[in-house]
Amino acid sequence: MESESNKSEQKQKLEVSDILRESVVIYFRNLNFIIFTFLTSLPLFSIMVYFEIYLQEILVETSNIVNLPHDHYTHYGYSYRPDLTIRRFNKDYFLKLILLGFLYMVPLYFLEFVSAVVTIDLASKLHSKEKKMTLKEMFETPFDLSKLRGSFVTSVYVLFLTTTHQLGLLWIVLNYHVFLKNFSCYVLFAVIGSMAFAKVLRMYLEWSAMWNMSLVISVLEGIYGIDALAVSAYFGRGCHRRGLFLMLIFFAWGHLLRLSCYHIGGYEQGNGIFVQVGLFCMVNPLKWVVCMIYFHDCKEGKLEKKTDEESGKDVMKGS
Repeated sequence: MESESNKSEQKQKLEVSDILRESVVIYFRNLNFIIFTFLTSLPLFSIMVYFEIYLQEILVETSNIVNLPHDHYTHYGYSYRPDLTIRRFNKDYFLKLILLGFLYMVPLYFLEFVSAVVTIDLASKLHSKEKKMTLKEMFETPFDLSKLRGSFVTSVYVLFLTTTHQLGLLWIVLNYHVFLKNFSCYVLFAVIGSMAFAKVLRMYLEWSAMWNMSLVISVLEGIYGIDALAVSAYFGRGCHRRGLFLMLIFFAWGHLLRLSCYHIGGYEQGNGIFVQVGLFCMVNPLKWVVCMIYFHDCKEGKLEKKTDEESGKDVMKGS
């Protein structure tokens, strides 16, 4: 019994801080890896600068529409009506939204996918090898194109799931600002809306860890699409809290940068956007290193547990 308890102590899961520490070590101990991820992130950086400028201009326009002062309505002799706010979202505004969606779902997401796949593949090799790789070796390392195609299939599923949940969060925010904010019991609606938003955000972050792990599984294990999502859900069972906190860190980082740039009007000057996107692209590869470490830890824990269960069954049969 004592040996079994010692064995279980040795097989403890890595905590969030342990995963982050191990990821930072892998990322920063090899300068060539930093240079490699920087160079491979340049196309993503370029398109993301344009996307962020366009996004923040639309955010300003949306804010001006939704947050019209109350005097705007009383001046014309009628009280606040949500349908009048909705009418201000004209055809040009929706065309801008369509273009923004296209930028996000096609060039931006594809370049982020390529950056993620390259980072995961190389980080896994650095994780399994003690020897450092030169920059030349990193660029000359062959990559299986069939894995790239299969991983892209998985990424399409991830894109669909991510987008639908992001739209759910946006829907809650817009419902409050357009329909509920000016009601007499707005405080109650604000509390209900905040609780709903927090619930959906928690689900989104927990499942984001699973979706990102499915992409790691596609790159490293050669399992694609629905199967990758199913394997990810199996390995991630019982690890939701760690996945939640890991994704929360990168979610908060990205949105803190975006909101800071938005509030200082960085989209007007241009320099703010470059700083925001540059800082994001510096940390984004680290996120995929974290997902790789998280996957290996979840997989090893699951396989060890399965082995222990099978050993326990053999002992019971023997007795």
